[in-house]
Amino acid sequence: MAYRKAWGFMRAIIAESPPGEVARAAGGKGANLFALSGNGIDVPRWAVVGLDVFQECIAALDESGRIGKLLDEVTPDSAERVSGQLAGLVEAAELSGRAASVIADAYTRAGGGRVAVRSSGAEEDGARLSFAGQFATSLNVTGLAEVEAHVKKCWASAFSERLLLYRLHHGLPLHGAGLAVVVQEMVAAERSGVLFTADPVSGDRRRYVVSSVYGLGEGLVSGAVDADTVTLDAATGEVAETVLGDKRERYHAPASGAGCQISEVPPAEREKLSLTPKELARLHEAGRRVQAVFGTPQDIEWAFAGDVLWILQARPITALPEYAAPPDGAAEPADGEIRIWDNANIVESFSGIVSPLTFSFAAHVYGKVYENYARALRVPRAGLREIEEWAPQMLGYFHGRVYYNLFNWYRMVRIAPLYKLNRKVLEIAIGVEEGLDDETAEAIRPYTVSASPRDRLARARTVAAFVHRFLTMNRSVERFMAYFYAAYREFDNVDYDALDGQDVYRRFRALEKDLLEKWGPMQTLDAAILWSIGGLALLNRRWLPDAPEWLTWSAASPGPRVESIEPARALARLAVTVRADAALERLIRETPAEDTFAALRGNGHTEFLAAVDAYIAAYGYRSLDELKLEVPDLREDPSALFALVRTALSEVDADPGRKADAYLDAHLRGPRRLVYDVVRRKAQSSLYNRERLRFCRTRAFGSAKRMLRAMGRDLARTRAIEHWNDVFFLRLEELRGVYEGTTGNTGLRGLVELRKRQQAQDGQLSAPSRFVTRGAPYRRGNLEQAGFTTGPAARTGVQELRGTPCCPGVVEAPAVVTDTPVDVNGGVLVTYRTDPGWVAALPSASALVIERGSPLTHVAIVARELGIPTVVQVKGLMAELETGMRLRVDGATGSVRILADAPDAAGGAAGPEAAKDPAGA
Repeated sequence: MAYRKAWGFMRAIIAESPPGEVARAAGGKGANLFALSGNGIDVPRWAVVGLDVFQECIAALDESGRIGKLLDEVTPDSAERVSGQLAGLVEAAELSGRAASVIADAYTRAGGGRVAVRSSGAEEDGARLSFAGQFATSLNVTGLAEVEAHVKKCWASAFSERLLLYRLHHGLPLHGAGLAVVVQEMVAAERSGVLFTADPVSGDRRRYVVSSVYGLGEGLVSGAVDADTVTLDAATGEVAETVLGDKRERYHAPASGAGCQISEVPPAEREKLSLTPKELARLHEAGRRVQAVFGTPQDIEWAFAGDVLWILQARPITALPEYAAPPDGAAEPADGEIRIWDNANIVESFSGIVSPLTFSFAAHVYGKVYENYARALRVPRAGLREIEEWAPQMLGYFHGRVYYNLFNWYRMVRIAPLYKLNRKVLEIAIGVEEGLDDETAEAIRPYTVSASPRDRLARARTVAAFVHRFLTMNRSVERFMAYFYAAYREFDNVDYDALDGQDVYRRFRALEKDLLEKWGPMQTLDAAILWSIGGLALLNRRWLPDAPEWLTWSAASPGPRVESIEPARALARLAVTVRADAALERLIRETPAEDTFAALRGNGHTEFLAAVDAYIAAYGYRSLDELKLEVPDLREDPSALFALVRTALSEVDADPGRKADAYLDAHLRGPRRLVYDVVRRKAQSSLYNRERLRFCRTRAFGSAKRMLRAMGRDLARTRAIEHWNDVFFLRLEELRGVYEGTTGNTGLRGLVELRKRQQAQDGQLSAPSRFVTRGAPYRRGNLEQAGFTTGPAARTGVQELRGTPCCPGVVEAPAVVTDTPVDVNGGVLVTYRTDPGWVAALPSASALVIERGSPLTHVAIVARELGIPTVVQVKGLMAELETGMRLRVDGATGSVRILADAPDAAGGAAGPEAAKDPAGA
């Protein structure tokens, strides 16, 4: 594509220019300044070097089409190279006489002294995409020659690597729509900042948010200065909340040259709010007037110079969250304890709507296990009392969904030493959307510790206990495994339906007591994983700074011995047997799953039935959503096995560790390699042991399922509940109360019906992956702002998504978007989340892409063992992709690129339809 030559007018655009000329050539920033000036807002003097001047310059450089050719070469890998070549061409270009004249006129109209030179893209500051921070801005530029040079720097920024990647990410044409440049008088600002006329975090239109620093606003925009933040009532301007920033530095004009000089702010000024009540009132009024000009919430840059409030620029707040105001008279959660809720990789265990019994049982298990973990680390008695207060709240339950109560997980991680390293790895391991800032993270503590010698000694004992358990972890796991399987055989080898309900309940309590107390110390393994994975990551950063991101996870891979992979291989062997017999394959494919057993027996497939029985005997506790107590396992519903067999094509023999070995052999030798391998073996053994313990957890939940079903049948026989499976609508403490005499039977039926109706309503909602509450989480206003909405999210049309790379390899194949594991026939398996039951679908997938989860989730580990390119934590995945789209998945970089849209219905997109609401299914 060749650039067009300039349009006809070629003159500076000013406040008195015709509106049509402004709309056509001033770009986003320029058009907004024109609107502000025309409505009587105090704006520093300005003029715009229009899009026509840019077009003339670029057209002159593109006579041979070389700019267009370079842009056609842009990919994520080549963007840096192409950008450098284009920037060199533009900045070295000789200005035409007309272009130089326009720039000189603009500089004069802006005062001819110190000016800001800002890019003003034709697409910039739009309602959907702001292009914020994508183009160049220069401050305190003086002299016409410098202004000309900085105008060309702005033009060159239209081809910056960051901008090219931004356009690729949002599916926009690389040639762009042109770039104007604003030349604006610099204000000798005493205070500067940003005013949002809606809360940009919650989307609350009833709040204005002001951020303020001393001097120029560059320190705030760059993030270098910790600003004051004041929240105002949008209607009255009354101060609702004030957060005092450190404001350690002040940015101001240098004695000579462009840019900013930095000086230290005196302590007395840092310790007080940088704005007076009168100035806050003036900002509130200015915000009201600016929003009235544009009609939508605005992001406004401002500055005070003397007694004058200058509005430097304004733009719409893009991606403002939807906000549902609480009902009239409802209390606002303006204060109280802050909690962060994130579904992270908890959706692998408890996806979608979860029954009250499953949640209450899981919350009880988590709480007791981690209390026993703290005891195993010899936390002092006073500390244990504090831990017992918050450990039962490791999980939250909102509209039927399970979330991590994140602060409590950080508290638990801090019990072990090396907290700073552990919390960073924790964030990666559980796949949170964003980590905590250092200040917040450091303020979180599991229990109160003073500087007294007694407390220091107690802490030293805890550290010593942890180190001992860390070093002896393998022996501890082996002892636990022996104990577990002895107890498991005893609990599992019982016909619970033949027992009285009270006797079943007694055995259920024994299962809790026997296993939970022993399980607590095993959580040292989680800390061992954080230590060893964190150690690998540190070694990679220090000794292998250019290593690919996947190296840490592949190097830590526990290898093909991991028990988690065995069900997939066993299913693959069953599939091989089926494929070898055409009649058997036809029967499996065409017979409804619930009728398959009878059909197999009727057609004499006794050998295959024996193999099926053997699989169920070995892995019958496995199922989709296997930790959800309400979901039957294969022993209860063996017909589900045949759906899994259909997805298993053949065994895949791959070892991602070989790729890690090859990389390490080429880049790391000698003593460093020896040290690296020691840390690597610890990571591998820790992950291997964790997968073994997870199999134990699944088996324990399987035994609990059988017991709870027997208790449900007992309650149905006594008419306490109508149907046996209504037991899942009770909470664990209510079920206990039935057998311990603290819960009356007469009210259970009504309670069950109420919760069924609530669950039906909850099922209509899409759930946020992360949200924040203040005070009591169910207080009115908290959940209304959280983002539980009806209907799926709309597509934005981006062409490339990015996530966390887990297993290297590049695949181009059609997408199969699904919320259940299916035979994807060599396609890319795309889903919101997985659970261990998805392992069966992996052999049929050429690649795996997951919106949630982490590199350490069960399915991600197994996918690495199978050598399947995998990307996790791909934000917006399910909203953007459709079944049938052709994708390019790069498991080494985390890139998921759309190569072609899905064919229409007539074209017959392959694979199952995309889940309508995977997050809330």
